[in-house]
Amino acid sequence: MALAQPKTDALEARLAAMQMPEGGWSALARQQALARLRKMGLPTRRDEYWKFTRPDTLVQPDAPRAALFHNDEAPLFGDMDRLKIVFVDGVFDPQASDDLALDGVTIDRLAAVQARDAHWAQGLYGTLESRGQSPVERPLAALNTAFATDGVLIHVTATPSRPISLVYHHSDTGSDAILHHVIRVENGAEVTILENGPAAARFNKCIEIDLADEARLHHVRAQGRDHKRRAATHIFARLGRESVFKSFTLTMNGVLTRNEVVLELTGDDAIAHVAGACVGDGDFHHDDTVFITHDAVGCESRQVFKKVLRNGATGVFQGKILVKAGAQKTDGYQISQSLLLDEDSQFLAKPELEIYADDVACSHGSTSGAIDETALFYLCSRGVPRGEATDLLTLAFLAEAVDEIADEALKAEIVSRLEGWLVRHRT
Repeated sequence: MALAQPKTDALEARLAAMQMPEGGWSALARQQALARLRKMGLPTRRDEYWKFTRPDTLVQPDAPRAALFHNDEAPLFGDMDRLKIVFVDGVFDPQASDDLALDGVTIDRLAAVQARDAHWAQGLYGTLESRGQSPVERPLAALNTAFATDGVLIHVTATPSRPISLVYHHSDTGSDAILHHVIRVENGAEVTILENGPAAARFNKCIEIDLADEARLHHVRAQGRDHKRRAATHIFARLGRESVFKSFTLTMNGVLTRNEVVLELTGDDAIAHVAGACVGDGDFHHDDTVFITHDAVGCESRQVFKKVLRNGATGVFQGKILVKAGAQKTDGYQISQSLLLDEDSQFLAKPELEIYADDVACSHGSTSGAIDETALFYLCSRGVPRGEATDLLTLAFLAEAVDEIADEALKAEIVSRLEGWLVRHRT
C-alpha cells in the first residue's frame, strides 16, 4: 500500500537533510533499512503506538535547539573502574576516551571500520532491528540503521575485568546525533554496559544485542539531565538458552524521551528483566514502549516501570508480552505504576498480554495514584519534615524498579542521584 502523501512529504524532507555512509560491509543492511523506512514512513500521532506521544520534533528535518545544562555534580559512574568511551554530540572523542583494548573483548568503532569489506558485525547489524519491525513498525529504528554515523561494535568472548562505559556529552545546542551499537556476547561470557549523558539536542540511538547460550549482559543507563533534550532510543535483543539480559534506565529531565525495548527469548530457560525509573517536573514527556516475545520453553521476563510526575509532566507506558505457541512454562510479569504529585500530571498506560500457550504464568498491572496521606502523616507526626517525608515515600515507590540493578554499587549511585533530584525539586 502506498504511503499517504503527507507521510511521503515528511519522509522525503527528513531524508533530504541526511547523508548515508557509503560502501563497506554495512552497505546492504543500510539499503535494506532505507527500503523498510520508505515502506513505513515516519511515525505520526495516527499510528497506534504513537497516539500518546507526539513524534513531530523527532522526525522534522532539523533538530530543535536545546539549551546546555551545567551542574557541579561529579560525573556519574566516575569512581568506578571502567573502560570509558566518549561521544560528544555523536562524535567520538579520543582524548576523553580510554584505549579500547580490554581483556576478553574486541571493540571497534563503526565509523573506523565502516569502509572494510567484511566485519564480524555484518551478520548482526540491522538484523535484530529488522526482526523487531513485526508486528509493530519502528521507523525511527530503521532510520537509525540506514544513517547511523558511528557507534561501537562489541564482541565479548570472555568475561572482562571491568564494565564498558559509554558516555554521551552534549555541547552544541543544535546537534542531531545518530549512533548504532552492536553487541555480541558469546557462550558463558558476562559483561556490564553502562551508559550516561544527554548526547545531543536530538538523539537517535539503537543497540542490537545478541546473547549466545548461557551469556549474561547487565545494562544500566542514566539519561542526561539537559532539560530541553529530545531522544528516541531502541534496544533490540535476542536471547539464547539459559542466557540473562537485565536492563535498567534512569531518566531525570528531558522535554521528550521515547525508549523502546524489543526482546526475543529464543532459547529455553532464558531470563529477561527490563526496568525503568523516571522523575519528571513540568514540561516533561517520557514514553517507555516494550515488546517481549517468548518463543522458547521455561523462560522468564519482568517489566517493572515506575514514574514520578509533577507540575504537568506526562508519563507513558506501552508494554506487551507475546507468548507463542509452544512456549510452555513461561513466567511473564509486567507492572507499570505512576506517582502523581499534583493534579496536573498524567500517566497513560497500555499493558497487553497475547498468549498462545496453555501452561504459563503471566500477569500485568498498572496503577496511578498520589502520595499515601496516612504514611505521610505517620512520618510527619514523628518529626520528619513534610518535604523529607515525601522524598522517603517517593524513593520507596521507586524501589521495586531500582532493585532490578544487580550490582549494589551501581544501585547505590542511582539512588543517590534520585535523592539529589528530589531535594532540588522539593516544594
